[in-house]
Amino acid sequence: MIGDLVIAGCSRRKTPETGLLPALERYAGGIAPQLRARFADHPHARSRIRFLSAAYGLVGADDLLASYDQRLDSGQVEGLRPIVNTQLRRDFAATGVPRQVLLVLEPDYLVLLTDLLALPERPALHWIPDPRGWPQAAAVLDEWRWP
Repeated sequence: MIGDLVIAGCSRRKTPETGLLPALERYAGGIAPQLRARFADHPHARSRIRFLSAAYGLVGADDLLASYDQRLDSGQVEGLRPIVNTQLRRDFAATGVPRQVLLVLEPDYLVLLTDLLALPERPALHWIPDPRGWPQAAAVLDEWRWP
């Protein structure tokens, strides 16, 4: 197991700019603005940030996204869950299983990560159910000594 990972829920508010933008710039709500401000000049930290998107599943902070408007509803969860599981396993195969994962997302998004709990080498999870829970998230990142 290596390093740490942040997974935040995508936000309803998005940057209205057309064209492709990195996920960290596309999302304008939740904790994305604070993550963007804190890690703008830290490529390694950005490489350890993911978003759960109702449209795309698991995306990296620097993955390019077009503008979209799709909310996660209970009907989508079961169809998206195996996609997210495959994306997580591919991510972990490439970068290693993190020691700890900070989850800042609503309960509906947590369901998408259920398979993470079944991993034999599962990381320690820190869950903040309020998507605007930046003070709590910042405290965890400070504890991890992230920049």
